[in-house]
Amino acid sequence: MNSVEATSLNNLPEAPEKVSFWQAFAFWLKLGFISFGGPAGQIAIMHEELVVRRRWLSEKRFLHALNYCMVLPGPEAQQLATYIGWLMHKTRGGIVAGVLFVLPSLLLLIALSWIYIAYGQVAWVAGLFYGIKPAVTAIVIQAAHRIGSRALKNNFLLGIAAASFVAIFALNVPFPLIVLAAAIIGFVGGRKWPDSSSAGGGHAASQANFGNSLINDETPTPPHAIFSAKRLLQVLLAGFTLWALPMGYLVMHNGWDHTFTQMSWFFTKAALLTFGGAYAVLPYVYQGAVEQFGWITATQMIDGLALGETTPGPLIMVVAFVGFVGGYVKAVLGPDSLFLAGALAAMLVTWFTFLPSFIFILAGGPFVESTHNNLKFTAPLTAITAAVVGVIVNLALFFGYHTLWPQGFSGSVDIPSAIIAAGAAIALLKFKRNVIQVIGICGVVGICLQYGLK
Repeated sequence: MNSVEATSLNNLPEAPEKVSFWQAFAFWLKLGFISFGGPAGQIAIMHEELVVRRRWLSEKRFLHALNYCMVLPGPEAQQLATYIGWLMHKTRGGIVAGVLFVLPSLLLLIALSWIYIAYGQVAWVAGLFYGIKPAVTAIVIQAAHRIGSRALKNNFLLGIAAASFVAIFALNVPFPLIVLAAAIIGFVGGRKWPDSSSAGGGHAASQANFGNSLINDETPTPPHAIFSAKRLLQVLLAGFTLWALPMGYLVMHNGWDHTFTQMSWFFTKAALLTFGGAYAVLPYVYQGAVEQFGWITATQMIDGLALGETTPGPLIMVVAFVGFVGGYVKAVLGPDSLFLAGALAAMLVTWFTFLPSFIFILAGGPFVESTHNNLKFTAPLTAITAAVVGVIVNLALFFGYHTLWPQGFSGSVDIPSAIIAAGAAIALLKFKRNVIQVIGICGVVGICLQYGLK
């Protein structure tokens, strides 16, 4: 290190004072209300707030935690918040960070879902969704482009993406089997052809230095984050209990075939398959919620994604919309308790969707703090991410079909919807406009069209 570099480092700000649990609580609460923009936007917000401005932890520690969350099934941004909360303030810190990341979104989605299902035929509400649906198609196309440009770095990974598209589009292969096959291919490829199984890019360590942090690169692992077999067993036992008690009650009280029970079991499985984020698991949710159980319609699924895009919190919170609409429409608690049935269903599916994420972080965090990723660990994820691109392309075609040909291919193309979709795609892909801005403008256009202002 030369003298200039040494002087520069010496001029960096001192590490902040210790952050109390309640100071962190206030931040996690604020984050729950401002976490717009999907996983990329939410991670960017946390990086800006925690690494750059507050300096609660260093760039390297932040990215190390993010790499682990990227490997896990589930919403990586929510898991990252849980991880940082746990690292700073033990188990209660992780639980608070993770819960507050989700809670505002849950409450807001319950309210919006009720307005949607109860007043969806009101002219301005119908017009709003008419404009938003084509925008959602463009948003999914953008997601496929964004993930694909990062993940498909060679022909091996491109082949996996193409195969996954054919499997789900032409052969109707269930999403879990596609994930399993991709993981096996990635594992074998990582051992035999290491270069072909590396996506490149990703969340590599950064050289940025924003000053001394509370948890620096050299900060020793805190005692609660040191791996212990006893603690691991305790976390797994507690997690299983928190899953088994409500599930057991639902089975004993309502029976296995009851809507609440089936929702809880279905979204438990979905929680373990969300490799690659919410867009990846949506086809699986569609297969179950629309085709298998009939909790919602295809059109309602698109509307639910639109709501998920316009509210803070993880995009996978669309499951709360699915639960609410399913519980409400099925009148699970009788015709006089429609809202209560929907709200309970939304809370149930949220519980069973996010519980595994907390278990993954609290159980695996100590291991991650003491190890570093290697190719054998990340190659299956790389292959799964490639497969996810093919699945998302299929999802975009599905949304486009239902939006642009509402009466099927035998009917005519909905020209206004096609124009809105094209405009949204140009705004997102060419001009890099914010998702919320695009949805807002498309919603206004839809309302104008509904009232005949063409």
